[in-house]
Amino acid sequence: MAHAKTNAMRLLDTHKISYEVLIYDHKDEKIDGISVAAKIGKDPKEVYKTLVAQGASRNIYVFVIPVAEELDLKKAAKAAGEKNMEMVPVKDIQKWTGYIRGGCSPIGMKKQYRTFIDESCLPLDSIVVSAGKIGMQVVLGPGQLKEITGAEIVNLTK
Repeated sequence: MAHAKTNAMRLLDTHKISYEVLIYDHKDEKIDGISVAAKIGKDPKEVYKTLVAQGASRNIYVFVIPVAEELDLKKAAKAAGEKNMEMVPVKDIQKWTGYIRGGCSPIGMKKQYRTFIDESCLPLDSIVVSAGKIGMQVVLGPGQLKEITGAEIVNLTK
């Protein structure tokens, strides 16, 4: 079945980065990472969520971590060189990224923010991130994700 390309997919195409698209049914409204991992038949350790946070400087940062993990805000602040870090309220995610909660991709946001990927991606051949739309995920190599987002790979989880 053909699907409309998201900004994230168009950007991957432009950079000639190969990826696989996974589609899942979200009519049950279960769009949390663990539910999505089960729906696409992937280990939650391979499925990453995109979190948007703001530092003391008011700068916005993007953190990509495994769906079953929790972002350690102290580690996040340290990685970004900020005094502290707090999550952006869900209602503001679209304003900053152009994406909605549950469909927030680290690729192709309105603006290129400083991005960090949890180091747990290093031993993996591929990771799954949102394609920028609820119900769609993309599979790509951690190195490819790092390349297209300009991300730094650091320890981010509790």
